[in-house]
Amino acid sequence: MKKFFMFLAVMGLMAFSAQNAAAQDQAADTTATEVAAPAADVLDGPEEVPLHQALKTKFIEGGAGFMALVIVCLILGLALAIERILYLGFSKTNTKKLLAKVEEALQNGGVEKAMEVCRNTRGPVASIFYQGLLRMDQGIEAVEKSIVNYGSVQMSQMEKGLSWISLFIAIAPSLGFLGTVIGMIQAFDAIQVAGDMSPNVVAGGMKVALITTVGGLIVAVILQIFYNYILSQIDSLTIEMEDASISMVDLLVKYQENK
Repeated sequence: MKKFFMFLAVMGLMAFSAQNAAAQDQAADTTATEVAAPAADVLDGPEEVPLHQALKTKFIEGGAGFMALVIVCLILGLALAIERILYLGFSKTNTKKLLAKVEEALQNGGVEKAMEVCRNTRGPVASIFYQGLLRMDQGIEAVEKSIVNYGSVQMSQMEKGLSWISLFIAIAPSLGFLGTVIGMIQAFDAIQVAGDMSPNVVAGGMKVALITTVGGLIVAVILQIFYNYILSQIDSLTIEMEDASISMVDLLVKYQENK
């Protein structure tokens, strides 16, 4: 439930930012229109088009339907990526400090005290430690098996949502290519109606084709960067979990021998 609310919060923040950006763009367009009239009388050079205005124009020229679908893929993919980045950031733990606390708790208060330390520490490493300590009375073999099994559960939780991000990475360029095909069909229809192969007849459909393709590829590249970054963070946490689990088992073996 917390993850769902976090997802909604991210989506709301992005929608609010987009709304503010649109309002600022509208205000800037109005100001530019008011100032441009007197300036045109003084300067004879070509008027420079702002970047946001150029992007808006290309978006409309690319076809509102397909470009809107591409933007939806970008927004949903970024929302999922940001949620994963926040989750993985909160999952990081100082394993050396945690091991030192667990060892001190075992020496002073036994297994129950160590379980309390793990219960009060966030992150997958602390959860794995807790599951291992929970089966301490069943022997070291049961502890090792529990740590391995629960480590797989934590891995699945860290990778949750990545399949959706990879789906949007695949869908965005596919929508762009679909727009390309439709733009080509429109170009050939225009040629058939006009009965002429002039560049002016073909240009409209070709422009739609190229713009949708570029938009889909840009979205795929952006999401791919976030996807690879998330995978690198998961790999780093996995190595940390495995290293900490080995140290935890050694610590419990030492505790059992001295008991």
